[in-house]
Amino acid sequence: MYEILSLLQCLMFHVDRTTLRRMNIVVSALLAMSGRITMRGISRWSGDGGSYRTIQRFFNTVIPWPALMWEFFRTHGWCRRATYLLAGDEVVVTKSGKKTYGLGRFFSSLYDHPVPGLAFFCLSLVSVEQRRAYPVRLEQVIRTTKGKQPSSASPPTSAPKSTPPKRQRGRPKGSKNKVKTEVCLNRELRLVKGAILALFALMGGLLPIRYLLLDGHFGNNPALQMARQCHLHLISKLRHDSQLFVPYQSKDARRKYGERLNPKQLPVAYRVEATTEDGIRSERYQLRALSPAFGNPLNGVIICKTHLATQRQAHVILFSSDLELVHEQLVDYYALRFQIEFNFRDAKQFWGLEDFMNTTERGVTNAANLALFMVNVSQRLLQQVQRDWPDCSILDLKAGFRGYLYVKAVLKLLPQKLDPILSIPIFAKVTNLGAIHPFFDPEAYSDLA
Repeated sequence: MYEILSLLQCLMFHVDRTTLRRMNIVVSALLAMSGRITMRGISRWSGDGGSYRTIQRFFNTVIPWPALMWEFFRTHGWCRRATYLLAGDEVVVTKSGKKTYGLGRFFSSLYDHPVPGLAFFCLSLVSVEQRRAYPVRLEQVIRTTKGKQPSSASPPTSAPKSTPPKRQRGRPKGSKNKVKTEVCLNRELRLVKGAILALFALMGGLLPIRYLLLDGHFGNNPALQMARQCHLHLISKLRHDSQLFVPYQSKDARRKYGERLNPKQLPVAYRVEATTEDGIRSERYQLRALSPAFGNPLNGVIICKTHLATQRQAHVILFSSDLELVHEQLVDYYALRFQIEFNFRDAKQFWGLEDFMNTTERGVTNAANLALFMVNVSQRLLQQVQRDWPDCSILDLKAGFRGYLYVKAVLKLLPQKLDPILSIPIFAKVTNLGAIHPFFDPEAYSDLA
């Protein structure tokens, strides 16, 4: 199989030799192991030099993961002719117990309600041509408890609260208009902005990035202003009931908003595409719209679908701060944002993002970043394997490494060293065990068996 240490040689300028050797042991074990991805499980599949104490030392080491992820992508994943977008999203990992660092209650879209666990915000570079996302930075989201009073033996008696006078309806007299482009970022947006600026400082201008892809949770004015402060254009989604207006077409400078738009009854002049398939009519509209909640005009793309038999309608409102972006690119770029969800799925299913049992801050950071780092490593290995076996998946890749490990362990037990020619059919047969799409064709080596 492929030599893992050669892939990790690009990281030698960011970590010492001991950490690089331990990383080689851990990555090789992750590619071959089955079961839960914990420190104990990794040590059982590490072989010589990978004791449980060695794995513990690796997870207790301070590792510059952002630099390692960027260096690995720059060496093995970057294509100079490709166009890259910056996508961000939050992933929630369910955890039990009370001592894990950063433990809190976070909303999980899989469970559709808040769950106890950990939350991480991930930034990924998405290739438009390859249709693939590469994680490059991971930040843990720490939720602080509000209104928590310090414990004491005797709680102080509070005086009765006086109810403030009820404010009259309407706008307070003497209030001034607020500049919507000058916003105060909350804790979440400050975390995202800091991660973006730190990533740009690490890249050093090597990769030009213009667009930031975020989901509908960030479809608001503060997120747009945060993106503009980072010199990026935001591409996101609005609520279905958002208020949108056409600009007022007149010389009267006192009026700004024109007629309000109804997403289900838009003028034909704004329609740019219409198709009918399987009894569903899809219409796409693009227009420059204004919203009272935003300080900038929006480049909106409204996708409206109508069931012809029942006349039921549904619509989606996408927007961007780039007013010159055409509707094909805007819809395509927002669809590419979902590639980061595939990274989260692989990190949870194959690389231990859902399994790790570390409780300290350093252990949690190393375990979560290792899971996302393995996503990049597996994609690089799949690119090599899929040149000859296009249907190869991560399950096939792990089955191949596991079979290779079994064959090496058995051949070491033989009294005499086996001829390499005779070992080829053995490797071909054993590495196919557990693979959905076999690596090798056993019939091609039947004459050698």
